[in-house]
Amino acid sequence: MMQRQNDGMNKDAVLPLIQQKKPLSWNLKIKKKLQCVPACLGKFRPTVGQCCQQCTPDSLRKLGQNAFLGFSNPLRVNETQTRYRGWLVRRVCCVLFVSGCKVYGSPVNNRLERVCQSNRVKETLAAEHKALEGGDCHGLLDRLSPFLPLINTCISSCLLRFVGWTMLKTFALVFDNVQVNLNHLSALHKASREGSLLVYVYVRQSAVDCALIPLVLLCHNLRAPYTVCPLQINSASIRSLLQKIGVVLLPPSAPTEQDAEADSLYSSVVTSLVRELLHEGQALSVGVSAESGQGGQWLARIRQLIKEGSVSDVSLIPVGISYDCVPKTDTPVGLGCVLRWLRSLLWRGPGGSVRIHLNQPFSLKEMCDSGRCRVDEWLPLQDLLLPVILNNSDCVFGQRSMSWLLPSSHYAFEREKPSHADRNLNAAIILHLIFSVNSSSAVMSTSLLSSLLLHRHSKGVRSSVLCRDVAWLTEEILFRNKDVGFGGSLVEVVHYSLSLLAPHLIVATTAPGKDLLIFPRPSLAATLHLALQAQAVTHTFILEAVGACAVSAMLYDVALSGIGSRVRSDVAEGDEVRGGLEFDVVLCQTELTERALQLCHLLPPGFMPPCQSSHSFALDAIDSLVRCGVLIMEEIPRDVPLCDFWKEDGALTWTTTDDPDHSDSDCEDQGQRSYKISQPSQCPDMLFFLCGMLAGHLRALSWTVKGLDLMHAPLAEAEFVAQIHSYLCDTANEKKQHYESCSEEAAHTAVRTLIDLGVLSEERQNEGVFLGVSPLFQLSENRQKLNRFVSQYLYN
Repeated sequence: MMQRQNDGMNKDAVLPLIQQKKPLSWNLKIKKKLQCVPACLGKFRPTVGQCCQQCTPDSLRKLGQNAFLGFSNPLRVNETQTRYRGWLVRRVCCVLFVSGCKVYGSPVNNRLERVCQSNRVKETLAAEHKALEGGDCHGLLDRLSPFLPLINTCISSCLLRFVGWTMLKTFALVFDNVQVNLNHLSALHKASREGSLLVYVYVRQSAVDCALIPLVLLCHNLRAPYTVCPLQINSASIRSLLQKIGVVLLPPSAPTEQDAEADSLYSSVVTSLVRELLHEGQALSVGVSAESGQGGQWLARIRQLIKEGSVSDVSLIPVGISYDCVPKTDTPVGLGCVLRWLRSLLWRGPGGSVRIHLNQPFSLKEMCDSGRCRVDEWLPLQDLLLPVILNNSDCVFGQRSMSWLLPSSHYAFEREKPSHADRNLNAAIILHLIFSVNSSSAVMSTSLLSSLLLHRHSKGVRSSVLCRDVAWLTEEILFRNKDVGFGGSLVEVVHYSLSLLAPHLIVATTAPGKDLLIFPRPSLAATLHLALQAQAVTHTFILEAVGACAVSAMLYDVALSGIGSRVRSDVAEGDEVRGGLEFDVVLCQTELTERALQLCHLLPPGFMPPCQSSHSFALDAIDSLVRCGVLIMEEIPRDVPLCDFWKEDGALTWTTTDDPDHSDSDCEDQGQRSYKISQPSQCPDMLFFLCGMLAGHLRALSWTVKGLDLMHAPLAEAEFVAQIHSYLCDTANEKKQHYESCSEEAAHTAVRTLIDLGVLSEERQNEGVFLGVSPLFQLSENRQKLNRFVSQYLYN
């Protein structure tokens, strides 16, 4: 649904135009070439961030539709946001604004005693023989002493106001603006007044995420949450400060989350702490890693408390945070690191804009108890794909199980081990939240340019062509009900984005008055930065990308067979090749759907909604190619018209309308549909553009399979991933291209996929988890089959 932006809203709610960066030397040349372009971008805004209609319809019905309210920028504080006016007020308006914000303090009171009296903590201590069962609170303090600062985390009203003012001033130096979507804030205020327990969930990108959410809530008079921080901070002064503004830190003895979770007492204390915080009516803010699922254990603890009856229900709020440039924040291990980071921010100046979407809250209990979030068809990846890869058998229908999002070590200290279905449901909730965050996150202008330069114009592009493609891609993104995080004229948008991406680009001019040539810089750091920014566009076009890779796989088979293809050579202008391949082949829908379904199982977490079956997603992927004009349906002559279904079986077949697999086109024979690639001149470019969105992930997986030849002995998981990452970097450097396939995230995702496929075997020892090549894939023949299976989806 599209809604026109309201021109009558106040200035604070209007989407700000792109602010100009320092002018580049070629700024005037771009404006001279594009004076006739109308300022039409950002005219319409889609409605995003609604509850899932399938999993939580009651929450969606309760909240209803919200009017378009626009955006606010918390960093732009002026005297109109205070009760006072005057010359002096304009200079201290930020202090007056923060002092007027509503702050909900959270004293500790007797929280330590309540945690000590928790049955979960007592049973853990008794099992460890560290204290006598039924001992008093004072006898437990010796063992609990490392966790006392964690339990005593509180929110001081005065200190929170001071830190809020400091963050407003700091972020004004870091970002040009922070745009907050106001559409769902009224729902959050209503839920807060009704006493709902709010849990904000975001996908981890930077340490700045932890600070942005409490700051935005403070500026809009919502309760500041207790924020789970996954970083290890060694400075005692910084730890003490953060723990007084509601930041839940790791214990000093645990460098990582995995180390902390290995302590059974830590798990019991944290679960009891979450219960006490929810009983106090506090809000929580939790970040989840889309790469490893870290942070999801906090959501599993909340669901366990609801299942036990300790907590009635919570409302989950996915928070989409989009950056023009994701801030690089090294782990702040001390005060010196923090000061050096702040000094670097002051030196380089503002680094783009931020868009924040606070989605509609939905009930976790409704999602779990209604049974609408299905996990009954979840199967191990090796059951889904190994028969296809090794034996060339038919595709198996089902969902890929991702129970590793909550490893078995999380449940090692639970009093009652959850069933397999419960573990899958916990993983499904995490996947659903990651997908909701990615779906509601806005696409920034730097993401558009990064995607175009990386996947469509990797050999370089003229500035006028790039501007034309930016306008086209913006319309396509808005058409798919995805918001964009920018506004203003096309000239402003392109110039602003190129200014931010300038360190990663090469800009050249051939002659005075001619278009500028823009190239992505052929280096590892530049390509990885562009690939990171382009992920938002990939999430938007994931259906089309999966369908395009399925078409590429079928054309790969056609090319090997040598039938039905011919090359069209047109006139080439400069380095730009105009023309491509025309394939006079007919693609069967059944086989296309199978190829798309097999590729769906290889996608990383967060691309597919877990409440939708993989087969339905694959069908939608093929249909999306028809809608965007890449495929056209082939007409097949029939003796009996499709509408004459009386003559097919002699009887009607009735279906229920609530059947999830029901379709209005069930009267058609789905297996008889076929498609051809449309012949417009832009179709090959569009097909390759879509295929390129998943090429980095698939190529990393293919290179990882080749790198298994170097792994002769089992290695610790961290060392194994590090060696694979080194191999990916060496391969990219040798080829002088495809650097987007050698990031640490790509290496980690590829290793996890091979573990799920059964290519790598996990051996748990006292020192940790060791990985080695399984006996089945120690045969080079099987590794070659796996590599051919993955490589078929690479269009080049």
